[in-house]
Amino acid sequence: MARRQSTPSRSRKPEPAPPKTPDEYIIDQLIPWRVELAGIFLFLFALVTVLGLIGLITTNWVVVPSKFLRQAFGWGIFPLLFSLGAVGVHLALRRIERPYSVEPSQIVGFEMALLALLPLSHQWGNYTLADAYRGSGGGLFGWALAAPLLDFLGPLLTGLIYLSFFIWGMALLTQYRWLDFLEGLYRLADWLENWGEEMTPQPQVTAVSPPSRAPIPIPVPVPVIVEEDEEEDKGGDEPVGRRSKRLPPLSLLDKEQATAANPAEVQQKKQIIEQTLTDFGLPATIPDSEIRRGPAVTQFGVVPGYSHQQMPDGTVREQKVRVGQIRAIQRDLALALATPRLRVQSPVPGRGVVGIEVPNESVAAVRLRTTVTDRSFLKLKSPLAVALGRDVSGDPVAIDLAKLPHLLIAGTTGSGKSVCINALVACLVFNNPPEKLKLVMIDPKKVELIRFNGLPHMIGNVEVEADRAVGVLRWLTAEMDRRYELFTKTGARNLSSYNRKASKGTQLPYMAVFIDELADLMHTYPGDVERTLCRLAQMARATGIHLVVATQRPSTDVITGLIKANFPARISFSVASGIDSRVILDSVGAEQLLGKGDMLFLSPEASAPARIQGVFASDGEIEQIVAFWQQTVPPPETNAPPWETLIAKHALLDETDMLLEAAIELAQKQDYLSTSFLQRRLRLGYPRAARLMETLHEMGLVDDPKQGGKTRRSLVEEGDTPLEDFLADQE
Repeated sequence: MARRQSTPSRSRKPEPAPPKTPDEYIIDQLIPWRVELAGIFLFLFALVTVLGLIGLITTNWVVVPSKFLRQAFGWGIFPLLFSLGAVGVHLALRRIERPYSVEPSQIVGFEMALLALLPLSHQWGNYTLADAYRGSGGGLFGWALAAPLLDFLGPLLTGLIYLSFFIWGMALLTQYRWLDFLEGLYRLADWLENWGEEMTPQPQVTAVSPPSRAPIPIPVPVPVIVEEDEEEDKGGDEPVGRRSKRLPPLSLLDKEQATAANPAEVQQKKQIIEQTLTDFGLPATIPDSEIRRGPAVTQFGVVPGYSHQQMPDGTVREQKVRVGQIRAIQRDLALALATPRLRVQSPVPGRGVVGIEVPNESVAAVRLRTTVTDRSFLKLKSPLAVALGRDVSGDPVAIDLAKLPHLLIAGTTGSGKSVCINALVACLVFNNPPEKLKLVMIDPKKVELIRFNGLPHMIGNVEVEADRAVGVLRWLTAEMDRRYELFTKTGARNLSSYNRKASKGTQLPYMAVFIDELADLMHTYPGDVERTLCRLAQMARATGIHLVVATQRPSTDVITGLIKANFPARISFSVASGIDSRVILDSVGAEQLLGKGDMLFLSPEASAPARIQGVFASDGEIEQIVAFWQQTVPPPETNAPPWETLIAKHALLDETDMLLEAAIELAQKQDYLSTSFLQRRLRLGYPRAARLMETLHEMGLVDDPKQGGKTRRSLVEEGDTPLEDFLADQE
C-alpha cells in the first residue's frame, strides 16, 4: 500500500483582531484622560453639593447627601467642598502650564487647620450632641474630636491642643517658618528700640557766640548705637537670632569710632555764610534745624530772604533772592570759608532750602558694621542688599542691586572707586552663603580684586587678561539665555518665581559681576565688550545677573551712549572736570567732591544725585571674611571656570575661520559636502571655502575624496559636539 507523503504544514497567519465596538473605542480614547475626568467629577460634585446646601437644587438625590454631609461636618462642609473643588480644577488642568505651585505640605496644613477648627467651634459654642446631629458647630466630626478630650483634660488643655494644631496648620499652609517668626520678633524689637530713642529728649549744648549776642542753644543729635548681646561681648559667634549661624559673625567687622560734632565750628561756618550772602546783597538765613552734619561734609540749608530794590520813582520794592544768585557766588563762599572745594545744591530735594555743603575739619570713616546693622539696611530684605555709606545728615544709606538693576561707577585714581567695589563685595559675601550668590570678577589692573581668589562664592578666579574677559562676558550671555529657557519651561517670570517653583537641588543663585576697569577692555575689544555689556544690561535683570562696572576715565569713548542708557544707577567719585561729571551724572558737581570715598549717587528713582560718604572695608575685615568662608565651606574639587571651553572655542575660530561653526552645522545637516556647496550657502569665495573644507577634513568631520573635485561624505551627525570634542583632544 502506498504511503501518503505528509506535506509540511504552513504557518498560519494571525487572524485580524475583530473590530472594536463603539463602547470599547470610546473607553480607549478616555483612558489617557482619566485623571482629568476625575478632576472634573470632583469639581462637579463639590458644586452640586454646595447648590444643594444653599437650597438652589431640591431634588432628593442631591438634598439627602448634602444634609448628611452637613450633619457630619457642620459648617466645615463649605471649606471642605471648596478644597475638593480646587483639587478637581488642579487635576483637570494637569496638562496645562499652571501659573502657581502647590506644595504637599500646604495641603496638609489646610487639612490640619480645618480639622482643628471643627472641635474648637464645638467647644467655644457649647454645642451638645443634639446640636451636632442638626449640623451646628463642627457637626458630628467636631463633637467626636472634642467630647473625649473635654471629659479627660478639661476645656483649657483641649483648647490649647487644638489651637496649637491650628497654628501649625496655618504655618504649613502659608509656608511661614520658625526663623521667619524670630526675624519678625527682632524687627519689632528694633523698631521699638528706635522709637524709644526718637521719643527720648535730646540734650542741649550751649555754644558760645561772639560777645554781642546771647548764648544760642544748639541741639546735638544723639548717636544711635546698635547694642550687641552679651554673648558677642563674651566672644560668642553673633547676636542670637539676628543672623544665621552659617553667616560670618559681626565680630569680624570693626566698630565705628564715633566723632562728636564741634558746635563752635558749625556755628562759625553758619555765621560766615550768612555774612557773605549779606555782603553780596543776598540776605538769607540758616535755621539750626536745616544744618545736617555728615561724616565728611556739613550741609547748611539756606533759606533765601528778600532784598530791597529802589525803583526809579523813589519807591522801594522787595524782591525774593533767586537761587541762581546764590549759586553764582559759589567761589566767593569757598574763599570766605577758606575751603578748596564747596558744593551748592539748589534746591535740596524735598526741602525748601539751598544746600551749601562745606567740608568738615576731620573726616569720619564709615564702617561696614554700623551700616549693615542699621534699620535702613535690614528693611530691604534682599540678598543683593549692600551698604553704600552715610549721607550728609549722617544717616546710613543702603541700596538693593536687584532693583537698580546695574551699577556704573566712575572716578579718578585715588578717589575711592576700588574701595567702594571691595566694600560692595564684602557686604554681599558677608550676608549670603555660596549657594545663594555667585561672583564673577574681571580686574585688568591685576591688583585690586585678586584678594577674593579662593572665596567659595567665586566662579573660577579673578580674570585679569583682556582677551579672557571677553570670553567671560560671552559665557554670561550664554548663561542668561540658558536661564531664560528654564524660565520658559516652568512658566516663571524671574529668578525669584523660578526658585519658588523649583526644588532645592535645582534652584539658581544670584550672580553679581564686577568689572574694575572698563576703559582697558573698551580700548582692546571695543565692539565685543560694548555689544555683550549692553545685551546683559538689557536682559539679564530677570535672570538674577547684575553688573557693577567701574572706570577711572568717564569719557564718551569708554562710557558710550548705549552703555550709559542701560546703566540708570551711577556713582561718581571725584573727577577731573565738569565735562566728566556730565558724562557720568548728566550734571556738574562731581568735580567738587573731596575724594577718599566722597561720592554722588544717582538712583534711577531720584531726580538729583545724593552726596554720600562711602563705606570703608579694611583689608583685615576682608581677609577675615574670606578666611571664614574658606574654613566653613569645603573647596571644590576643581576650580576650572565654566567659560574655559568657550574661550578655547573662540580662540580656535580666530585661528581658523569664524565661519567654521556655520560650516560644521551644514555638515551635520547634509550627507555630502563640496567646496562649491560651501561657496553657495556661506556666500564665500573659492579659496576661503576650500580652506574651510580642509579644516573640516583635519577635524575628521568629512571624508577624504579619492579624486579631486568630488563631493565629500559627511562624518558628523546632528546632536554631535565636534568643536568641544576637538578641543578636548587638543588638551
